Amino acid sequence: MKSSYDVVIVGAGHNGLVAAAYLARAGLSVLVLERRSIIGGACVTEELWPGFRVSTAAYLCGLLQPKIIQDLELERFGYEILPKDPAFFSPFPDGRHLFVWRDDQATAAEITRFSPGDARRYPDYEAFLERVARFVEPWLLRTPPDLVRRRWGDVLALGRLGLSAMRLRPSDLAQALRMMTQSATDFLDGWFESAELKSSLATDGVIGARGGPSTPGTAYVLFHHCMGQAAGKRGLWGFVRGGMGQIAGALADSARRFGAEIRTHAEVAQVLLRDSRACGVVVAGGEEIHARVVASNADPKRTFLKMVPADALPAEFVREVHGIRMDGVAMKINLATDGLPQFRAAPGTGRTGGIGPEHRATIHIGPSIEYIDQAWQDAREGRPSAHPFAELTIPTIYDPSLAPPDKHIISVFVQYTPYSLTDGSWDERKESYADRVLETIAQYAPNMRDIVVHRQVLTPVDLEREFSLTGGDIFHGEMTPDRLFFLRPVPGWARYRTPLAGLYLCGAGAHPGGGVMGAPGHNAAREILRDWKRI
Repeated sequence: MKSSYDVVIVGAGHNGLVAAAYLARAGLSVLVLERRSIIGGACVTEELWPGFRVSTAAYLCGLLQPKIIQDLELERFGYEILPKDPAFFSPFPDGRHLFVWRDDQATAAEITRFSPGDARRYPDYEAFLERVARFVEPWLLRTPPDLVRRRWGDVLALGRLGLSAMRLRPSDLAQALRMMTQSATDFLDGWFESAELKSSLATDGVIGARGGPSTPGTAYVLFHHCMGQAAGKRGLWGFVRGGMGQIAGALADSARRFGAEIRTHAEVAQVLLRDSRACGVVVAGGEEIHARVVASNADPKRTFLKMVPADALPAEFVREVHGIRMDGVAMKINLATDGLPQFRAAPGTGRTGGIGPEHRATIHIGPSIEYIDQAWQDAREGRPSAHPFAELTIPTIYDPSLAPPDKHIISVFVQYTPYSLTDGSWDERKESYADRVLETIAQYAPNMRDIVVHRQVLTPVDLEREFSLTGGDIFHGEMTPDRLFFLRPVPGWARYRTPLAGLYLCGAGAHPGGGVMGAPGHNAAREILRDWKRI
């Protein structure tokens, strides 16, 4: 077994695998070290019960960058996205429902039932998001300028950003700037009047976020999720054939083809330092592996506060890292079922036990913005929401191979569940709270509890334990304006480099942030290659 490489990557999450593939493709010797028995980080497929292959954590794909898919030939290695249609289904307590479809005319007909004016405005809303997304997308794969050191190259990069922004319509630019700090509620109020449409759209602004729809900054989170593309249509997401772990599998196969090595059951305990530079890692158990570069796919707090001695980093940098808000508010419940939920508000077949369009969609259990805001308020006070917001998906509708015949997997993403509780612990309360979530869903689909044959409940504490996500934060740090672009992870260190020469950050804690996107790994690999001759 080799003990020296050009690059050691900490963590085989999807960003770490992206970085490994690009670096190996450039001819470097690369070793990826993964603590768990399987690769993928939170992007995994696991057989939790016989015959049920579950996307344990991440559950939908839409942000993975087309350039990465093409460069690394992921489709050659089995990556295939199955676009959702409808995009979402929102049932309401009064028995009404709302679908958004891939087909614009079908969507307009749905919205018209709530507001003819909103139906006319909706194409303009989508067109605005498309124009802003076309402006933002190129910057996802670019390194942010450093406005702290203000080198000429950074000043020029900022100038290019300004020139690019000038290509937007003046009204689009003004609205995009407001969107960076607005709440999802205020942003949507500027477009629509229907409370039902606004609550359905607002959910994209709170997934994984420490805030409700009325919290400033959630409009950007909404936009971030709207950048997803499946089947070439903005805002659409899809399932991955074989589960989310197939993304990691395709990335790993691509990386190995270029010569990268991947080891599991290999937890990195410490980054080795020599003369204030990284020179390798120590694996749990004491094995030392030397490298010219260490790239960490772990979150910033785990990287800088646990793997590196505190006295090796500048005190101001350590204070900034401590200040990164990483308190997860999401629970994941994975269900194996012997049937499908039958919604009272379903338009047809769902009521009789067949597969209806509602089962093909992302299902929102959050009937109003006020409902979701109250759920967030509960969490702010250290209580899991008495009336939780939940997002359900049923991947077996699109990929029956994930479960035994006539069985299904239902993924339930729940908010809000604070990492720290004021009363009791999650180990004591998680099963009873999962019961509460299913009771809430049963108010819309009365058979929900009856069809469950197995379940797995992952609280923020479990997400931290299982996937090494500090605080259970799925984004490696909040996606708020003060932690984006040249401020991510901390001011002055947004260019994937760190205060220690030879140590780089390649995970979601770096620009452009969370989601199964691959951009942080792509960008970090590029910066390592730019520095290589000087390392």
